[in-house]
Amino acid sequence: MMELGQIRMFKAVADTGSVARAAEKSCCVPSNVTARIKALEQELGTPLFHRDGRGLCITPAGEVFLAYAEKILGLVVEAKRAVDPASSPSGTLRIGAIESSATGRLPRLLAKYHAQFPQVDLQLNTGTWPSLMEDTLRHRLDGAVIAVSVKRPGLDTAVICTEDLVLIASKSMGPLRKPADVEGKTIFMWPDGCPYRAALERWLHTHRLDSPIVSYASYGAIVGCVSAGAGISLVPKGIFLQYDRATNLAGYEFSDLNAIDNLFIWHKETKHHPARDAFIAMLKQDLVLDPDEPPRE
Repeated sequence: MMELGQIRMFKAVADTGSVARAAEKSCCVPSNVTARIKALEQELGTPLFHRDGRGLCITPAGEVFLAYAEKILGLVVEAKRAVDPASSPSGTLRIGAIESSATGRLPRLLAKYHAQFPQVDLQLNTGTWPSLMEDTLRHRLDGAVIAVSVKRPGLDTAVICTEDLVLIASKSMGPLRKPADVEGKTIFMWPDGCPYRAALERWLHTHRLDSPIVSYASYGAIVGCVSAGAGISLVPKGIFLQYDRATNLAGYEFSDLNAIDNLFIWHKETKHHPARDAFIAMLKQDLVLDPDEPPRE
């Protein structure tokens, strides 16, 4: 009969790719892990791993079972929370965020959350919005901040803030007062799939502007290139505010560069999660534009 211990060991092996590391994570000897995995494979009637050099590689059947294992283990955690009479925020909270939110708006809020709920082990992972949605659907994350409004069965969403978009350039480059001032300038942006890049491309097309776009998957690299005068970029205002005091940046806003909603997503099946619900409440209350932000130019 399948046991939760077997499922936990299976997931540990899937996560680490190693029986030895899974045994260490599970606080038992490797032979115990091997025996429990073999018993699970016999019960399921199919191999879940095959050996790949000195490690283990999950099989296609193992990938299918992993999705169910993550769901089962997530429901076990939820069930324990649901019958806890105190039901106050505690335990592990796994939050994902796109890089712009993790860098720009979230740091101050995370510090406040840690101070208010010290019993919660808050873990933050960054990623692209498709990967964050997938990890939330598969219960690898308890929720995530994204900037794309995509309807997916199984997910609930809430708008947490609306992020204005700012064209940034080195102050030495001179002002960007009108769209034509962007013509021909190199633009540093995140790769295809980024909602802010999509907004920029629509804006360039609308104004019939021809400017080369260079892809960097790092706001640090983008801001560094812009600050050095190599080109310009379009970023959420939160990113501009995070960097403008320490760099030689100027920010410019245009009325037809529409603001983009930032949303928090979570799995519909996870009904009772005090730590996540407290995080959502804090997002809605605190993740707003700073009244001291510089005005539009």
